[in-house]
Amino acid sequence: MGIARDKPVGRCYTQRASRRNAAQIDKRPLMRIQAFERKHERLAPVSVFVKRLIASIAVAWALIAVALFIGVSGYHWIAGFGWIDSLLEASMILGGMGPVNQLSNPGAKVFASAYALFSGLMFIGIIGVALSPIVHRMLRKFHLDEKGLKK
Repeated sequence: MGIARDKPVGRCYTQRASRRNAAQIDKRPLMRIQAFERKHERLAPVSVFVKRLIASIAVAWALIAVALFIGVSGYHWIAGFGWIDSLLEASMILGGMGPVNQLSNPGAKVFASAYALFSGLMFIGIIGVALSPIVHRMLRKFHLDEKGLKK
């Protein structure tokens, strides 16, 4: 008898070896990631908040590096700019300032258009990632209810 998949529990599946062991099915998810404290838990200490803030800023910088790499590569290979000009062009677009150099071929113009749209969405996402621990802590502090907290 092989391992049979059971019905989904939340987002994860449970496993069972046979019909005899059906009572031993594990109802917990296989993996749970909890970034912030839950509604009925106490406010996290400042040290935990600082670690969350550092982690979110690190993720934001990683997203910036990936977006900048895409832009520099595209401007270098599609538009034919040198590496420094590609870096300048990509960072100006990613920062929301606009293009610097004139684009000559239609492929470069299509890439610049797509990269500008991508950069706008990345900017919104990066700000969300970087500010999420601060906003969460602020909202939790304002809406903290001492009666419903777990000890």
